[in-house]
Amino acid sequence: MAIETREPPLDLDNNEVSIVALKATQPIGDLYIGSVPSDLLIRITDFDVRRKIEAERDVERYLGIQRPLDDSRVRQLNKYVNFVDATFPTACILAVDAEYASYDEGARTLILRNYREGDEVPSRAIRYIARVLDGQHRIAGLREFRGPTFEVPVVFFVGADIAEQANIFSTVNLEQNKVGRSLAYDLFALAKTRSPQRLCHEMAVAFDADPRSPFYQRIKRLGVATPGRYRERLSQAQFVEAIMRLITREEKVDRDILLRGGSLPRPEAKELERCIFRGMFVDGRDMEIARSVDAYFRAVRDRWPEAWNAGGAGDVLNKTNGFRALMRLLRKIYNYKYGPNDVIQYEDVLKILTRSKILDDQFTTENYKPGTSGETQLYRDLRDTCGLPED
Repeated sequence: MAIETREPPLDLDNNEVSIVALKATQPIGDLYIGSVPSDLLIRITDFDVRRKIEAERDVERYLGIQRPLDDSRVRQLNKYVNFVDATFPTACILAVDAEYASYDEGARTLILRNYREGDEVPSRAIRYIARVLDGQHRIAGLREFRGPTFEVPVVFFVGADIAEQANIFSTVNLEQNKVGRSLAYDLFALAKTRSPQRLCHEMAVAFDADPRSPFYQRIKRLGVATPGRYRERLSQAQFVEAIMRLITREEKVDRDILLRGGSLPRPEAKELERCIFRGMFVDGRDMEIARSVDAYFRAVRDRWPEAWNAGGAGDVLNKTNGFRALMRLLRKIYNYKYGPNDVIQYEDVLKILTRSKILDDQFTTENYKPGTSGETQLYRDLRDTCGLPED
């Protein structure tokens, strides 16, 4: 759908805002670094953020790309900005036309206005003042901020033409490297408060370090292979996220509640069918969750030892697809065999797995293709041959 091209009504009065800012001189020119309250940031970027929902910006059109707002990401940020430890430590980057900005060196103040200097009437709505080169999702997320204060670091480029803006845009948006998910989960070890993320990270670390564990030296801690190891099949992120799905549907909300010193609500029966370890986590029985996961995978290892320890290119069981299928089977076995909050027992699982007639040498990519279809087929074959009910 095309955006409305008709100009919205201009502000009735001349508008001027002052922002304390430091000037920094770089090869590209001067830029101004300030701290802007979220409500003011939204006000001066209102049109630029909104129109990205439906059409590309001038900068994107210049580059021949389109990067509209991601509604899912905005909804996540709408929640995130109200968490007790919410932070946007990196700067949003805005561009402002030179005729609508001036800098007071003595006061170290950047002045933005919706009229040209010397004019008596506004020539631009205040919401047109700034173009967002980086930070559109953060700004959109701040629309739902309900706290007293959220000040955002902002870098202003004043007077940059479209080519310069495109260069800045491509540098910060297209060339930056994101932090890997495995590294991000590793940082939860520094947290002082319980959370689903911290628990699952600690499980990954403990299982990877314990010689008795089925996952001993098999988890890529930072998402990349560890020198000297040859059996790493899963990244820490894959392991953590799979376990976490059995604990919670909203790990960030859980973490926020616990950071605030609150108590998690008791799960309903329907929720426990999906998040089988939810009740244990709410009760603080973290060790019993770890024991349950360990017992289940020890039974898997002992039922199919050759497949679990295989290292060939065509093997499946101990790699991503096999792990995901086994995690789905874990939920199925738990709901079939146990009641809410029960701890998984090795002997119970091994007895169920022994029913299956699948042989070690059948866990191959020839039988179970890479991708979702192969994962689903493996899960169904395991479920059916173990005599478990259909979903």
